[in-house]
Amino acid sequence: MGDLKNILLAEDSPDDVFLLRSAFKKSGFKDPIYVVPNGEEVLHYLKGEGHYADRQQYPIPHLLLLDLNMPRMNGFDVLSWIRARREWMCLPVIVLTTSFYGPEIKRAYDLGANSFITKPPDFSQLVASLKEVGEHWLRRAILPEPGPFIPSPTLALAATSQPSKQRRPKPARTRGSTDKSLGKSGRVSDL
Repeated sequence: MGDLKNILLAEDSPDDVFLLRSAFKKSGFKDPIYVVPNGEEVLHYLKGEGHYADRQQYPIPHLLLLDLNMPRMNGFDVLSWIRARREWMCLPVIVLTTSFYGPEIKRAYDLGANSFITKPPDFSQLVASLKEVGEHWLRRAILPEPGPFIPSPTLALAATSQPSKQRRPKPARTRGSTDKSLGKSGRVSDL
């Protein structure tokens, strides 16, 4: 079946976690599944923060299965955060949710979801859906590797964890410049 790939599952329902793990196993996949219960934990995991800093125990994922309706931070916000970072641009994100509402599907794709799957009510349909997801995203899809144009998540995380020694210069204001929060001359008193 090839090399095993790491799956990050963002799901707040323990029952759904059990069903998804069981469905992957039944469809023949032995790839490790790492579970986070809410959107904030997805970000901590991807950033390697807190106990997720140990990449031996919490490796970089090859696939994210993302629920939309999670506490603390919803799936849309997580998807926006992921797609705004170059180091995660190649991470396949599969929205796996109970929703089949058209505007939510469109929004997920607009934000950069690779696929949108409504959780089927029947276990055998769930197994079939996850088998398709696994076969495509874990076995067949050829994704870009980190290199000169795509930063490695590991290197990008290391760079952001070190404080910058350079200070940004303050923007120069010239007399008569316009600032939306200040008056024409740049003084608060002009408002």
